[in-house]
Amino acid sequence: MKNAYNIALEKGHTLEAQKSVKRLDSLYSVSENTGESVKLYRDFLGRLPDLVSKDRSLVDNKILEDTEQRIAQLEKERELKDELIRKKNAFNYSLIGALVVLAALAGFILWTLKKVQIKNKKIALQSLRREMNPHFIFNSLNSVNQFIATNNELEANQYLTKFSKLMRGVMENSAEDFIPFQQELDLLQNYLALEKTRFADKFDYEIKVDESLNLQSLLIPGMLIQPFLENAVWHGLRYRQNKGFLQLNFEKQGQYMIITVDDNGIGIEESKKLKTEHQKSRRGRGMKNTMERITLLNDLYKQDIHCTITDKKNEQGVTVQIRYKL
Repeated sequence: MKNAYNIALEKGHTLEAQKSVKRLDSLYSVSENTGESVKLYRDFLGRLPDLVSKDRSLVDNKILEDTEQRIAQLEKERELKDELIRKKNAFNYSLIGALVVLAALAGFILWTLKKVQIKNKKIALQSLRREMNPHFIFNSLNSVNQFIATNNELEANQYLTKFSKLMRGVMENSAEDFIPFQQELDLLQNYLALEKTRFADKFDYEIKVDESLNLQSLLIPGMLIQPFLENAVWHGLRYRQNKGFLQLNFEKQGQYMIITVDDNGIGIEESKKLKTEHQKSRRGRGMKNTMERITLLNDLYKQDIHCTITDKKNEQGVTVQIRYKL
């Protein structure tokens, strides 16, 4: 900064020297070096008269200012002449101007409404993304309580470790609409491990991933598949008399990834029959949440996510298929 100040003095640039003085003063103020700041200002004020008298840039600025004023004056005279011509078509021009203003205002209103709608949709998507099924959390804590009540501290500790890991993963990824496929896979594996701990005698599970899918670079919506797994366990497999099976497949088909959740539980219709009157009166939030998320993702990000849920006809169980464009 001192070099910049000296160069400005040598070149005779008053304004640049003034800027350097202000910047140096700020630095001296930060370092509480008042003495140097006073010395600097005295030096600048002492040089100022001679500097101004030799500064051609100040003279040039004055000439430029006079020229601009002259141009403005000529422009004003031209406008006065043009005004005489414009008066002949004042009504037409006013009408056109009003139409342009109205069109611009309408466009601005539509643009603002569109932005508000997009913002509201993003807020809704974020809210849905962070909403974990409260029954899952309640049942998980209830399971821990059951392990403790039966003096099974090891199972309780293991379950709590898996549960906290899953909750941490859900919270960490809740800020993003899309997460790496590997992270989603880890969350789903952790979730199924939890449910397997709780219902060890009710089902086994298997996860298959197409080798052609890139686990790190591929991005997918986080925790979009978990509600379907939860439905399969809680509304199908846990009601079986003998042990069932749950399969989760990720397969690449052309430009799409096909995600399949297949179980051999009791099926949708049989599950409805087992519901109590209280359960029938309550609306399932998990599925509604997921379908709303799919709609918002398709709308906001022009995605092509399609989901079908099929109750098997010739055998027990439900098949869920999600088509996701890569």
